Amino acid sequence: MTATPAAAPLLEARGLSFRRQDEPVFAPMDFQLHAGELALVEGDNGSGKTTLLRMLAGLLHVGEGELHWRGAPLQRDATVGEILFLGHQLGLKADFSPRENLRVAVEVTQGLKLKLFRSRQKARETEERVDELLDMGHLADKADRHVGELSHGDQRSTEIMMALALKPKLLLLDEPAAGMGSQETYDTALLIRRLHRTQKLTIVLVEHDMRVIFNLADRITVLTEGEVLERGTPDEIAASEKVQVAYLGETHEGA
Repeated sequence: MTATPAAAPLLEARGLSFRRQDEPVFAPMDFQLHAGELALVEGDNGSGKTTLLRMLAGLLHVGEGELHWRGAPLQRDATVGEILFLGHQLGLKADFSPRENLRVAVEVTQGLKLKLFRSRQKARETEERVDELLDMGHLADKADRHVGELSHGDQRSTEIMMALALKPKLLLLDEPAAGMGSQETYDTALLIRRLHRTQKLTIVLVEHDMRVIFNLADRITVLTEGEVLERGTPDEIAASEKVQVAYLGETHEGA
Protein backbone atom coordinates (compact mmCIF):
# COMPACT_ATOMS: atom_id res chain seq x y z
CA MET A 1 0.00 0.00 0.00
CA THR A 2 1.42 3.36 -1.01
CA ALA A 3 1.73 5.90 1.80
CA THR A 4 -0.12 9.18 1.36
CA PRO A 5 2.44 11.99 0.99
CA ALA A 6 2.44 14.57 3.75
CA ALA A 7 0.88 17.90 2.88
CA ALA A 8 3.35 20.66 2.07
CA PRO A 9 3.69 23.38 4.71
CA LEU A 10 1.57 26.50 4.30
CA LEU A 11 4.47 28.57 5.65
CA GLU A 12 8.06 27.44 6.00
CA ALA A 13 11.19 29.20 7.26
CA ARG A 14 14.61 27.69 6.57
CA GLY A 15 17.65 28.97 8.43
CA LEU A 16 15.83 32.18 9.27
CA SER A 17 17.83 34.78 11.22
CA PHE A 18 17.64 38.48 12.02
CA ARG A 19 20.20 41.07 13.11
CA ARG A 20 19.60 44.47 14.67
CA GLN A 21 22.48 46.96 14.58
CA ASP A 22 24.76 44.07 13.60
CA GLU A 23 23.75 42.12 16.71
CA PRO A 24 21.88 38.82 16.18
CA VAL A 25 18.33 38.82 17.58
CA PHE A 26 18.09 35.08 17.15
CA ALA A 27 20.18 32.28 15.71
CA PRO A 28 19.22 30.68 12.38
CA MET A 29 16.11 28.59 12.89
CA ASP A 30 13.61 26.51 10.94
CA PHE A 31 9.86 26.84 11.35
CA GLN A 32 6.98 25.01 9.65
CA LEU A 33 3.26 25.66 9.77
CA HIS A 34 0.58 23.56 8.11
CA ALA A 35 -2.88 24.70 7.06
CA GLY A 36 -5.41 24.53 9.89
CA GLU A 37 -2.74 24.38 12.58
CA LEU A 38 -2.55 26.50 15.73
CA ALA A 39 1.08 27.00 16.75
CA LEU A 40 2.24 28.73 19.93
CA VAL A 41 5.60 30.54 20.15
CA GLU A 42 6.53 31.04 23.78
CA GLY A 43 9.51 32.65 25.48
CA ASP A 44 10.66 35.23 27.96
CA ASN A 45 11.09 38.94 27.15
CA GLY A 46 13.80 39.51 24.55
CA SER A 47 13.75 35.93 23.27
CA GLY A 48 12.83 37.04 19.73
CA LYS A 49 9.14 36.06 19.66
CA THR A 50 7.72 39.25 18.15
CA THR A 51 10.64 39.59 15.74
CA LEU A 52 9.99 36.06 14.48
CA LEU A 53 6.29 36.78 14.04
CA ARG A 54 6.95 39.98 12.10
CA MET A 55 9.39 38.14 9.85
CA LEU A 56 6.84 35.39 9.19
CA ALA A 57 4.40 38.15 8.19
CA GLY A 58 6.92 39.61 5.76
CA LEU A 59 7.09 42.85 7.77
CA LEU A 60 10.82 42.61 8.53
CA HIS A 61 13.61 41.94 6.08
CA VAL A 62 15.03 38.44 6.40
CA GLY A 63 18.68 38.66 7.42
CA GLU A 64 19.61 35.17 6.32
CA GLY A 65 17.69 32.09 5.26
CA GLU A 66 14.51 31.59 3.25
CA LEU A 67 10.83 32.17 3.91
CA HIS A 68 8.32 30.26 1.76
CA TRP A 69 4.56 30.70 1.43
CA ARG A 70 2.70 27.84 -0.23
CA GLY A 71 5.94 26.44 -1.57
CA ALA A 72 7.22 29.66 -3.17
CA PRO A 73 9.43 32.47 -1.81
CA LEU A 74 7.25 34.81 0.24
CA GLN A 75 6.45 38.06 -1.52
CA ARG A 76 4.78 40.53 0.81
CA ASP A 77 2.80 42.22 -1.97
CA ALA A 78 1.36 38.86 -2.99
CA THR A 79 0.21 37.94 0.53
CA VAL A 80 -1.61 41.15 1.48
CA GLY A 81 -4.90 40.01 2.99
CA GLU A 82 -3.72 36.40 3.22
CA ILE A 83 -1.29 36.87 6.13
CA LEU A 84 -2.47 39.26 8.86
CA PHE A 85 -0.36 40.37 11.83
CA LEU A 86 -2.09 41.75 14.94
CA GLY A 87 0.36 43.35 17.35
CA HIS A 88 0.07 45.02 20.74
CA GLN A 89 -1.49 48.20 19.38
CA LEU A 90 -5.17 47.91 18.60
CA GLY A 91 -5.99 48.95 15.04
CA LEU A 92 -9.48 50.20 15.85
CA LYS A 93 -11.28 53.51 15.47
CA ALA A 94 -12.09 54.26 19.10
CA ASP A 95 -14.96 56.63 18.20
CA PHE A 96 -16.58 53.91 16.07
CA SER A 97 -18.72 51.11 17.43
CA PRO A 98 -17.81 47.44 16.91
CA ARG A 99 -20.51 47.37 14.21
CA GLU A 100 -18.97 50.34 12.38
CA ASN A 101 -15.42 48.98 12.66
CA LEU A 102 -16.56 45.62 11.32
CA ARG A 103 -18.57 47.22 8.53
CA VAL A 104 -15.42 48.94 7.27
CA ALA A 105 -13.55 45.61 7.21
CA VAL A 106 -16.40 43.81 5.46
CA GLU A 107 -16.73 46.55 2.83
CA VAL A 108 -13.00 46.33 2.11
CA THR A 109 -13.31 42.58 1.65
CA GLN A 110 -16.31 43.01 -0.66
CA GLY A 111 -14.54 45.70 -2.70
CA LEU A 112 -17.14 48.30 -1.72
CA LYS A 113 -15.03 50.75 0.26
CA LEU A 114 -14.49 53.24 -2.58
CA LYS A 115 -17.89 52.88 -4.18
CA LEU A 116 -20.38 55.69 -3.61
CA PHE A 117 -23.38 53.65 -4.66
CA ARG A 118 -24.27 50.04 -4.02
CA SER A 119 -27.33 47.90 -4.53
CA ARG A 120 -29.75 47.04 -1.76
CA GLN A 121 -28.66 43.43 -2.16
CA LYS A 122 -25.00 44.33 -1.53
CA ALA A 123 -25.94 46.51 1.46
CA ARG A 124 -27.99 43.65 2.91
CA GLU A 125 -25.13 41.18 2.38
CA THR A 126 -22.78 43.57 4.17
CA GLU A 127 -25.04 43.91 7.21
CA GLU A 128 -25.65 40.16 7.35
CA ARG A 129 -21.91 39.52 7.40
CA VAL A 130 -21.39 42.19 10.08
CA ASP A 131 -24.10 40.60 12.25
CA GLU A 132 -22.52 37.18 11.74
CA LEU A 133 -19.13 38.47 12.92
CA LEU A 134 -20.66 40.24 15.92
CA ASP A 135 -22.34 37.01 16.99
CA MET A 136 -19.18 35.00 16.40
CA GLY A 137 -17.19 37.38 18.60
CA HIS A 138 -19.90 37.54 21.30
CA LEU A 139 -20.19 41.28 20.66
CA ALA A 140 -23.85 41.57 19.63
CA ASP A 141 -24.92 43.14 22.94
CA LYS A 142 -22.15 45.77 22.62
CA ALA A 143 -22.43 46.28 18.87
CA ASP A 144 -23.41 49.95 18.95
CA ARG A 145 -21.29 51.28 21.82
CA HIS A 146 -18.12 53.24 21.10
CA VAL A 147 -15.12 50.93 21.10
CA GLY A 148 -13.35 53.30 23.48
CA GLU A 149 -15.98 52.52 26.11
CA LEU A 150 -15.45 48.76 25.93
CA SER A 151 -13.15 46.57 27.99
CA HIS A 152 -9.74 45.70 26.59
CA GLY A 153 -10.96 42.15 26.02
CA ASP A 154 -13.93 43.30 23.94
CA GLN A 155 -11.71 45.68 22.00
CA ARG A 156 -9.34 42.82 21.18
CA SER A 157 -12.28 40.63 20.18
CA THR A 158 -13.48 43.37 17.83
CA GLU A 159 -10.04 43.58 16.24
CA ILE A 160 -9.80 39.82 15.81
CA MET A 161 -13.23 39.75 14.18
CA MET A 162 -12.16 42.60 11.85
CA ALA A 163 -9.20 40.45 10.84
CA LEU A 164 -11.52 37.50 10.24
CA ALA A 165 -13.72 39.70 8.02
CA LEU A 166 -10.75 40.02 5.65
CA LYS A 167 -10.70 36.21 5.22
CA PRO A 168 -6.99 35.65 5.93
CA LYS A 169 -5.29 32.33 5.31
CA LEU A 170 -2.97 32.91 8.30
CA LEU A 171 -3.50 35.00 11.42
CA LEU A 172 -0.47 36.02 13.49
CA LEU A 173 -1.37 37.14 17.04
CA ASP A 174 1.23 38.86 19.20
CA GLU A 175 0.27 38.45 22.88
CA PRO A 176 -3.47 38.95 22.32
CA ALA A 177 -4.20 38.80 26.06
CA ALA A 178 -1.57 41.37 27.09
CA GLY A 179 -2.86 43.74 29.77
CA MET A 180 -6.00 41.72 30.47
CA GLY A 181 -7.38 40.38 33.72
CA SER A 182 -7.91 36.66 34.26
CA GLN A 183 -11.54 36.59 33.01
CA GLU A 184 -10.76 38.60 29.88
CA THR A 185 -7.78 36.36 29.21
CA TYR A 186 -9.99 33.29 29.55
CA ASP A 187 -12.62 34.77 27.21
CA THR A 188 -9.97 35.67 24.63
CA ALA A 189 -8.55 32.16 24.79
CA LEU A 190 -12.03 30.73 24.19
CA LEU A 191 -12.53 33.03 21.20
CA ILE A 192 -9.25 31.92 19.64
CA ARG A 193 -10.10 28.26 20.27
CA ARG A 194 -13.55 28.74 18.72
CA LEU A 195 -12.23 30.49 15.60
CA HIS A 196 -9.54 27.90 15.11
CA ARG A 197 -11.99 25.03 15.30
CA THR A 198 -15.09 26.40 13.61
CA GLN A 199 -13.45 28.59 10.94
CA LYS A 200 -10.52 26.24 10.26
CA LEU A 201 -8.25 29.25 10.74
CA THR A 202 -4.48 28.79 10.73
CA ILE A 203 -2.95 30.71 13.63
CA VAL A 204 0.49 31.45 15.05
CA LEU A 205 0.21 32.83 18.55
CA VAL A 206 2.99 34.50 20.53
CA GLU A 207 2.85 34.45 24.32
CA HIS A 208 5.34 34.86 27.14
CA ASP A 209 3.02 33.22 29.69
CA MET A 210 2.33 29.59 28.80
CA ARG A 211 -0.62 29.46 31.20
CA VAL A 212 -2.64 31.76 28.94
CA ILE A 213 -3.35 29.57 25.90
CA PHE A 214 -1.06 26.59 26.47
CA ASN A 215 -3.64 23.87 25.85
CA LEU A 216 -4.96 25.45 22.64
CA ALA A 217 -1.89 24.73 20.56
CA ASP A 218 -1.20 21.81 18.24
CA ARG A 219 2.53 22.52 18.51
CA ILE A 220 4.63 24.79 20.71
CA THR A 221 8.02 26.35 19.99
CA VAL A 222 9.84 27.66 23.06
CA LEU A 223 12.49 30.34 22.50
CA THR A 224 15.16 31.52 24.87
CA GLU A 225 17.84 34.10 24.16
CA GLY A 226 17.16 33.98 20.45
CA GLU A 227 17.38 30.22 20.08
CA VAL A 228 14.90 27.35 19.97
CA LEU A 229 14.92 25.68 23.38
CA GLU A 230 12.29 23.05 22.63
CA ARG A 231 9.56 22.09 20.15
CA GLY A 232 6.67 19.70 20.59
CA THR A 233 3.07 19.11 21.55
CA PRO A 234 1.70 20.67 24.76
CA ASP A 235 2.25 17.36 26.58
CA GLU A 236 5.83 17.10 25.33
CA ILE A 237 6.59 20.69 26.33
CA ALA A 238 5.02 20.20 29.77
CA ALA A 239 7.23 17.14 30.31
CA SER A 240 10.40 18.77 28.97
CA GLU A 241 13.15 19.03 31.56
CA LYS A 242 14.81 21.81 29.56
CA VAL A 243 11.64 23.91 29.74
CA GLN A 244 11.17 23.20 33.43
CA VAL A 245 14.73 24.25 34.19
CA ALA A 246 14.46 27.42 32.09
CA TYR A 247 11.07 28.57 33.36
CA LEU A 248 10.52 26.85 36.68
CA GLY A 249 14.08 26.43 37.87
CA GLU A 250 13.55 22.78 38.70
CA THR A 251 14.33 19.32 37.38
CA HIS A 252 12.97 15.83 37.87
CA GLU A 253 14.89 14.06 40.61
CA GLY A 254 16.82 11.11 39.35
CA ALA A 255 16.61 12.24 35.74
